[in-house]
Amino acid sequence: MHINNINQSSSKDDRFSSSGFIFAAIGSAVGLGNMWKFPYITGQYGGAAFFILFIACLVIVGLPVLLAELAIGRGGRGSASSSYYKLSGSKVWSGLGMISVIAPFIIMSFYAIVAGWTLHYAMLSFSGKLFSNSDFTGQFNGFMSGYYPIVWQIVVLLLVAFVVMKGVSGGIEKFNKVLIPGMLALLVIIMVRALTLPGAGSGVSFFLSPDFSKLNEESALVALGHAFFSLSLGMGTMITYGSYVKKSQSLGAGTLAIAGGDLLYALIAGLIIFPTTFAFGIDPGQGPGLVFIALPAAFSAMPFGAFFGGLFFLLLAIAALTSTVSLLEVPVAFTMDRFGWSRKSSVWIIILGCFILGVPAALSLGVLPELTIGGKVVFDWMDFFASNILLPLGGLIVTVFAGYFYKGVADEAGLTAGWFRIWLFLLRFVAPILVVFVFLHTSGLIKF
Repeated sequence: MHINNINQSSSKDDRFSSSGFIFAAIGSAVGLGNMWKFPYITGQYGGAAFFILFIACLVIVGLPVLLAELAIGRGGRGSASSSYYKLSGSKVWSGLGMISVIAPFIIMSFYAIVAGWTLHYAMLSFSGKLFSNSDFTGQFNGFMSGYYPIVWQIVVLLLVAFVVMKGVSGGIEKFNKVLIPGMLALLVIIMVRALTLPGAGSGVSFFLSPDFSKLNEESALVALGHAFFSLSLGMGTMITYGSYVKKSQSLGAGTLAIAGGDLLYALIAGLIIFPTTFAFGIDPGQGPGLVFIALPAAFSAMPFGAFFGGLFFLLLAIAALTSTVSLLEVPVAFTMDRFGWSRKSSVWIIILGCFILGVPAALSLGVLPELTIGGKVVFDWMDFFASNILLPLGGLIVTVFAGYFYKGVADEAGLTAGWFRIWLFLLRFVAPILVVFVFLHTSGLIKF
């Protein structure tokens, strides 16, 4: 075993600046799911009532686990696996940490496919070709039934490979410092356009008017799950990013900034999706179909629709790319630590592995729909296994390790005595129980 053979150049000499860490972590947290999943579940479970519940879950579970992951990363100064070993001296914990290395590798394999869709649609929209034919369902099905999704998958993988090969400060930080402000600007522009549409007020009212009668046990678990996953918890990214944070950086302040950025994105996403869908009589609960079929129909009906449609898909592409960069860095950091590979070699080997694993997932959605197991296509199985099994397990390991086994967690977290007691209580007695419930719910073991 070479678990403690740390490539010091990857963590000691190449670190985030204070602002670079915040931008990179927000880029990891903000992803495609927020654009169609969050508005949908918010509308389904009571509008503003669910939003309030989501904020509560973010505070009770999201913030404690996020701070714990960052503390483990900075304390261990290694990958999502080697940090556990360095802090505990136990190969058992290092092995458990491997869950948070495998999960992002699998997620990236299928996430890069969807990211490719957003790039394809951005180009189609800006060129006007997307709106030359009003059969948006046919366009999407036609795209999916060919091999172009694999071509765009390759484009995404090459883009993120280029960024990650540049290193932490020279690649990941610079990339996010440009794209995150750009994404915020796009969010505001598209939000203003959405809010000025005829009938947009009904969508805003639907989104922001609380209906507490729709809150129940299921909505609580959905809010918990989204608060957990929207911060990129359980997948090793925050442990890995934490290993690049300077000792002078306040992890508590960083945690609040990351959660605040994620919350702001979710709020603005709702103020884009609901006004647009209500203005054009679209059902907001369509998942991917909403983004690639229903919303193009809405853009085609509004003035300068090709331009705003292009901006929308560019926004999605940025969210996808910043998240994919963080997903790639986790297994890259692990292979550098574990095997002593160079960053360049690690990137290319991981990218090749993601491509090989991702091809059957992409083909199962169109060219080879018969690639099913138990009625689910390969793409859906990969999503289910990584998102519903591995991520909750990874989060549970974080809470137990930081709450009971990591002796230096108080110094690394840097909280005052009062806040530390509250945080440790949540980490030991509240977060683990709730994460278990999330796991039981997302895995289908308990239903309402």
